Amino acid sequence: MSSHGSTDEKTAVSHGIEPTPGTPEHHYPAVAVGKGDAIKEGAKQKAVHNAELYAAIKEANINPKSKESFHLYFSIFVAFCCACANGYDGSLMTAIIAMPHFQKVFNTGDTGTQVSIIFSLYTVGAMIGAPFAAVLSDRYGRKKGMFCGGGVIILGMIIIATSMTVPQFVVGRFVLGVGIAIMTVAAPAYSIEIAPPHWRGRCTGFYNCGWFGGSIPAAIVTFGCNYIDNNYSWRIPLIGQAVACVFVMGAVFFIPESPRFLMANDREAEAIEFLVKYHGNGDRNSRLVLLELEEMREGIKLDGIDKTWWDYRPLLLTHSGRWRMAQVLMISIFGQFSGNGLGYFNTVIFAGLGVDTVPQQLGFNVLNSVLSAIGALTAVSLTDRMPRRKVLVFGTFLCAVTLAINSGLSAGLEQSGINAEKKPNNMSYAQGGLAWYFLFNIVFSFTYTPLQGVIPTEALETTTRAKGLAMSGFIVNAMGFINQFAGPIALGNIGYKYIYVFVGWDLVETALWYFFCVESQGRTLEQLEWVYQQKYPVKASLKVDKVIIADDGKVLEKVAEDL
Repeated sequence: MSSHGSTDEKTAVSHGIEPTPGTPEHHYPAVAVGKGDAIKEGAKQKAVHNAELYAAIKEANINPKSKESFHLYFSIFVAFCCACANGYDGSLMTAIIAMPHFQKVFNTGDTGTQVSIIFSLYTVGAMIGAPFAAVLSDRYGRKKGMFCGGGVIILGMIIIATSMTVPQFVVGRFVLGVGIAIMTVAAPAYSIEIAPPHWRGRCTGFYNCGWFGGSIPAAIVTFGCNYIDNNYSWRIPLIGQAVACVFVMGAVFFIPESPRFLMANDREAEAIEFLVKYHGNGDRNSRLVLLELEEMREGIKLDGIDKTWWDYRPLLLTHSGRWRMAQVLMISIFGQFSGNGLGYFNTVIFAGLGVDTVPQQLGFNVLNSVLSAIGALTAVSLTDRMPRRKVLVFGTFLCAVTLAINSGLSAGLEQSGINAEKKPNNMSYAQGGLAWYFLFNIVFSFTYTPLQGVIPTEALETTTRAKGLAMSGFIVNAMGFINQFAGPIALGNIGYKYIYVFVGWDLVETALWYFFCVESQGRTLEQLEWVYQQKYPVKASLKVDKVIIADDGKVLEKVAEDL
């Protein structure tokens, strides 16, 4: 934490925020540093990542049932709906490819090159759209980014839902990808920037669970529409892609803009009003508000790189920037290439495990989405308390274990052969393979779904967040392209053996998380700058402060490090 001089104090007073007397180095009351003597008075000692933040949160006591808090929940829900639009596609195409009427019109089969092109052009559009999404979000705001993304998705929906040829269908998929890129750069930045520090993990994790908010309805809609005996069996689910977008485009007019975007664009008074209203219980001298305000002033520059659309150099040419990008790269690649990409081809995988009718395949697709959502939402509820690094290390290792067991059972199923009715001779292998595939998806969703939104947004500072998220979006969709293009071909050629690739790679990921994952839980976004500037940020991120806490929860003092 660095100090500010009298100029900043005058700025604070001009907005009605008085500096606390006797604390010349900080606008907010600093935590007193002592020898820990207070513990003799019946208090207790606790280890925390950031003493000042912990003390401010304890005193802020934001009312979660206030009108302002519910408005904040609504704002997070709007960002959540942006992820719903992306998740809807995750269950949509795997089901539509299996529909008889779709096959009559397009005759693509369920694996092979044509299927690869239909799936992967969505990710190509998202990759191309990502840099423009960063410009839009930085220049015009997170709200306008979400609005414009919704409009582009609706255009793509119109193209795809009226298709009768593969080329038109592919163009529609490309346009949809561009729209998703715009939405998924603006929305996670928005959700993390408006959340109070101690709600940050849950708010951003909940945003990313919007994947299931889209995939489960898509699985249910396709399951029901499969019984329609005409082309509307696949057209109606495609039209459904616009539902979340229509809501977002209307709702953005009723939510506040990100305070960090406002601060970065010389609109400090509006940023302060946001912090006081939503983080300070209306108290302009709230310790939490003063802490956030000082750190935002220190960390955000009015001439930052967010004003220069092409300048990505700080993310690549500085020590802290490279470490930040390492976190973005790892979560972006690992979050897409840990075996979860198999979910695009659930119906094919289920068929390989003896589920041979379309209604059964679509029904299991719904079940898989629901079980995965349970895993993800359980993690969201714990995100602000769980250490990110440990979850990623142990969770990724369990992903490797569950996939290894699934592939072993699939090998046994193949060796046992099928009977005259084209059913597996050994149903226990089939049932076991299904069970472990579902378990893999639960473990993956618990480990990665919340943190896919949290890790990159926490790792990036305000002036690089949109650009970094754009790069993340490009990488995510590049990995998605590999999954969606290579997946149908690999499954068609080598079947379940394709899973072996992910078993080995998940073990590599486990090691990389252990050595290079920076722990961001329990720190403010701006305080993480100190962490990333250290020679070895992983070690620095595990450093904790010791504080003395009274019986009523109030922080009495911070224990000096050398005592």
